[in-house]
Amino acid sequence: MTKKLIAILISILMILSLGACAPAVEEPVGPEAMGTIKLATTTSTKDSGLLDFILDDFTAATGWEVDVISVGSGEAMAMGEAGEADVLLVHSPAAEKAFVEAGHADDAGRLLVMYNDFVIIGSMEDPAMVLTNSPADVVAGFTAIYDGKATFISRADESGTHAKEKTIWAAAALEPSGDWYVEAAAGMGAVIQMANEKLAYTLADRATWYANKDTTDLQIVCEKDPSGILNNQYACICVNPEKNELIVSEGAKAFQSWIVGADAQKLIAQFGVEEFGAPLFTPNAE
Repeated sequence: MTKKLIAILISILMILSLGACAPAVEEPVGPEAMGTIKLATTTSTKDSGLLDFILDDFTAATGWEVDVISVGSGEAMAMGEAGEADVLLVHSPAAEKAFVEAGHADDAGRLLVMYNDFVIIGSMEDPAMVLTNSPADVVAGFTAIYDGKATFISRADESGTHAKEKTIWAAAALEPSGDWYVEAAAGMGAVIQMANEKLAYTLADRATWYANKDTTDLQIVCEKDPSGILNNQYACICVNPEKNELIVSEGAKAFQSWIVGADAQKLIAQFGVEEFGAPLFTPNAE
């Protein structure tokens, strides 16, 4: 019995000895935690689900966390001008160029990231008969809505979508006003739901529409205008670090470099494919 116990003890000691000699398995180590940056961006990048789809990969690649501030493009640029954000992801090209020219951006200026397009959505009844008469002519569609005084919900928040809407009204030589023209001062997702409640028309970016369409009784009534007026370009801008000492310029540059890089551009091209059968944004970083 004693010999058996000794043999068992010897076996245990040998196993422990072998375990101690075995090389330690190193756990994979991610990048060092760097801090947090403030990203001021249009509501469409958040409401569409794009940011949820890509930001974890950015943090995993760089160590930077992102505090997303989802507002209209105009308000995002106002935050940048005031030094209250580190980096912007917006879609109001004329305003962006003015922002850069005024010295509010860093030396890299405005870098293209991706694009999609805008659509007019409306009720299945389509009282202005936009889908019937002008399914690919947005100026004619807006004119029909104006002439019929059909309810139209405007973002009315100086966002990129609102800027595009005003461009279309100007192209139609019309100035909308009256009870039929509802100024929501709200984000894209909220405006789509308001249009659904009121069986109204609105202008929406395609990505946010796709993300919300299954919760509505609305449809696209005008899209793919060959004039290009419905094009929707997004760009990334780092705020001028000379604004104040609180600007996290290193993190902002990391985000800008990452989102125009190959890995992020590939992610953007994949977003929406599984659910909708096609990407909701087309990457076009230069």
